Amino acid sequence: MEILLSKPVLVGLHLGFGIIGIDAFLWLLGELRGKARRKPIVITALVGVLSFFGSWIAGGYYYVTYYGNFVRPVIKEGLAPWAHNIMMETKEHIFLFIIPLALTIYFAVLLTTEELESAGIRKTVMYLAAYVALLGLAIGAMGFMISAAARWGAVN
Repeated sequence: MEILLSKPVLVGLHLGFGIIGIDAFLWLLGELRGKARRKPIVITALVGVLSFFGSWIAGGYYYVTYYGNFVRPVIKEGLAPWAHNIMMETKEHIFLFIIPLALTIYFAVLLTTEELESAGIRKTVMYLAAYVALLGLAIGAMGFMISAAARWGAVN
């Protein structure tokens, strides 16, 4: 069981689910720009929500099991303590918004295309999907900086 939940596996799951979530919301944006077929839109939004939730679970388990005890001290004592103080704190708080935003998008796309149009929210849902994808990319960039600070701190 320990190998299945090792650091590389958890980080890989966290990153992989995050990438799938970002890709799903970018795909959703493209679907909403086109003819907006209901089934692909609903499935794509659901994949995005579930992927971000999976990333949250894997990342949270990694944080509680490894990061807090082993990685954070290395970063905070290294040459870039701001990587934790600023990037990790920002990353954590932004991520708290992604799942509710993703769920909002999912519930919105459960409406038919005609209902989205008549309610005047199709463009808003498109903007939200783009915003969620951009937030995901920003979080990914922050994760890269945190990982680099951990590697740099471990070496120095």
